Amino acid sequence: MTNQVAPLSDDDRITPDLLKIAGVVVLGAIMSILDVTVVNVALPTFQTELSSNGEPLAYSTVAWTATAYMLALAAVIPLTGWAADRFGTKRLYMTAIALFTIGSLLCATAWNIEALIGFRVLQGLGGGMLMPLGMTIMTKAAGPHRMGRLMAILGVPMLLGPIMGPILGGILIDAASWHWVFLINLPIGIIGLLYAQRVLPKDAPEPSEALDVVGMILLSPGLAALLYGVSSIPEQGTVAATKVLVPAIIGVLLIGAFVFWSFKPQHPLLDLRLFKDRNLTVSVITMFLFAAAFFGALLLVPTYFQQVDGYSVKKAGLLIAAQGIGAMLTMPVAGALTDKMPVGRIVPFGFLGILIGMFGLAQNTDPGTSDWTIMAWLFVTGLGMGATMMPLFTSALKTLKASDVARGSTLLNVTQQVASATGIATISVVLTNAMKSGDVLAGSESLPNVDGGLTAAQLAASSHTEQGNQLVQALDASGAVLQQGFQDLADAFASSYWVAFFVLVVTLVPVAFLPRKREKSHLLDSEDGAPPPIMMH
Repeated sequence: MTNQVAPLSDDDRITPDLLKIAGVVVLGAIMSILDVTVVNVALPTFQTELSSNGEPLAYSTVAWTATAYMLALAAVIPLTGWAADRFGTKRLYMTAIALFTIGSLLCATAWNIEALIGFRVLQGLGGGMLMPLGMTIMTKAAGPHRMGRLMAILGVPMLLGPIMGPILGGILIDAASWHWVFLINLPIGIIGLLYAQRVLPKDAPEPSEALDVVGMILLSPGLAALLYGVSSIPEQGTVAATKVLVPAIIGVLLIGAFVFWSFKPQHPLLDLRLFKDRNLTVSVITMFLFAAAFFGALLLVPTYFQQVDGYSVKKAGLLIAAQGIGAMLTMPVAGALTDKMPVGRIVPFGFLGILIGMFGLAQNTDPGTSDWTIMAWLFVTGLGMGATMMPLFTSALKTLKASDVARGSTLLNVTQQVASATGIATISVVLTNAMKSGDVLAGSESLPNVDGGLTAAQLAASSHTEQGNQLVQALDASGAVLQQGFQDLADAFASSYWVAFFVLVVTLVPVAFLPRKREKSHLLDSEDGAPPPIMMH
């Protein structure tokens, strides 16, 4: 009886050997994703502690610590496929961990916001390779019958990030300093290197494809230039600024040229021919809109707790954990269901949860709103996220041929990172402009270090800091002014959440086109019926 069950067990179950490999991949992904959420919590701290003139830095300025990381990710991901083919998946994965760890150490030594932003780019170059390489390693180790649960395992970092990142960041900042949000990556990186060396199978790379040099020259700078322009909007306050338009136009032209070029070489840097697959196309469109709205709004939540409610970084992190707990409950269930039914029957329910949660957040930003109320809406949003993210990845990859899976994962990772950076920039400019929309406070023109004066919302946002208190005293602001400022600030956050909600509503259109019928997987397609080696392109 045991002998009859074993073959089926190996094919359908998550085996110990797969779990060992998954452990390496998850550890690397945790390091990359955890860093994003830890830094999100630290943004208000950067505003005060990295200021050079004694006044709090603008939110749009410190948001570059997140945006620069995303830019580096988007630029390096397309190169990951060729590099894996050239140097081997194991060697490149270990190199990525090492680069990320070194970047973390340098970030901890940053002496001003410009240095921190620069070191975050180096961090992103390592972090950008971790997820597509991890997906390739895991997909090679698992067959099509385990794809849903495989993606649920890869979703573990997305659970631990929202839960552990804010809490860990809050504890480190309160107990030590902001430097430790980066130093914490050192032991994780060292463990990851040792673990990868021991567990990942040796691979002998056989370079068979030349680097698409033209594609690299067009795509990577094009993505970085476009996102630089988009990410400059919050700082400039308008789309018409030269700093926005010039790089954005250059980026669009380079990306457009790459699109035309990509159909000429046999192995382009980013294979757009994969968009012939309907499931991949629909999933990529859905992923872009979802990631832009969800991650753009997610960046604001810890800042809301600190600026509107005046909470410490640690308390803000504990409250945000409600979202991660919600995702933790639904992600394993969604992964198991994805192996049994089409994602078109799962993802709509996840989106319903996200829409309800985002609607609730937008309605409950007023000062004095119960923490439990906001946590409840975050929990509902997390439930929806857990039933959405990994099924989308599965839908995109499951019907591709085995040799195309890695190229598909590269497309998905580029999409997610570009969308996240775009969402962060868009939501940040909505918040920044909403805070600037009020009347300038009387007397603020006498403050030499404040450009253009202060609105009540801007004063309220910084009033919980030492510098903010000094501004309140300098302006002789009354309690009524601050009360109005907090209300204006809460309304600014509400406006940002409503923008995210609207984008999520638009996302329902591609969600409606996700497959609702079970389709054959091609992951095992090869001449001998066995899974062929998967190389990234």
